[in-house]
Amino acid sequence: MTGQNEEYGSTEELNLSEIIKIRYDKLDKLKQGNKNPFEITNYTVNNSAANINANFESYEEKEVSIAGRIMAKRGQGKVSFYDLLDSTGRIQLFIKQDLVGEEKYEEIKNYDIGDIVGVLGVVFKTKMGQISIRVLSVCMLCKSLKILPEKFHGLKDPDLRYRQRYIDLIVNPEVKEIFLLRYKIIKYIREFMDMRGFIEVETPVLSTLAGGANAKPFISH
Repeated sequence: MTGQNEEYGSTEELNLSEIIKIRYDKLDKLKQGNKNPFEITNYTVNNSAANINANFESYEEKEVSIAGRIMAKRGQGKVSFYDLLDSTGRIQLFIKQDLVGEEKYEEIKNYDIGDIVGVLGVVFKTKMGQISIRVLSVCMLCKSLKILPEKFHGLKDPDLRYRQRYIDLIVNPEVKEIFLLRYKIIKYIREFMDMRGFIEVETPVLSTLAGGANAKPFISH
C-alpha cells in the first residue's frame, strides 16, 4: 500500500480547465470503445463497505458485489490500490493485472477520482492487515467530469457548502455524520410522540426569507 494518491501528478502542473478537458477526452475515448459510462442504470450489489469492515470474519474469502465512488488511487506497475466510498463508508480495492486482465487493467488505471464504479471481488486482508476486496471485475457506472474540491483547496466556503450539499457530504464525512444523527433524533421523537397519539403540525416560527435588520440589500450597478 505504498505510494501517494495519484491522478494527474502535481496539481500545480495542470489547472482546473486542463484537468476537466482530460476527463472529457477520457469520456470520448470510452464512448468510441462502445463503453459509454452513462448507459448502465442498474447494478446489483449484495454488500456494503461498513458491513464488510464490521463483519470481516463472516465474509473473508467470500465473493461480494458493491458499488461506490473512487476517492483515492495509488500504486504502480501491475498492482493498484483504490479507496471506494459507498453510502456507508470506505473500503480498499486491491486491483491486480493478472486477475482482471491487461486490457481491463489499463482501462482501470485511467479511472479518475470521483468516478462511480461497480466491483465484484473477494474479501481478504492485506499483509498490512487492511481489510480489502481482491477485485475480479470492475465496470464504470458513471464518469465524473469535474474534480472533487478536496483535490485543490478543499470545500470551506460556507455559502458554497450550503448550496452544494451533495459535494459537502462527499468530501466532509463529519457533516454526513451530523445529518445521520439529526435524522435519527427526529425519527425517534416522531415515533415517540406518534405512539402516544400526538399529531404533527407544522408551525413555522422563522420566515425563510431574509428581513429586518439581518436583511442584505440588493445593490444594482
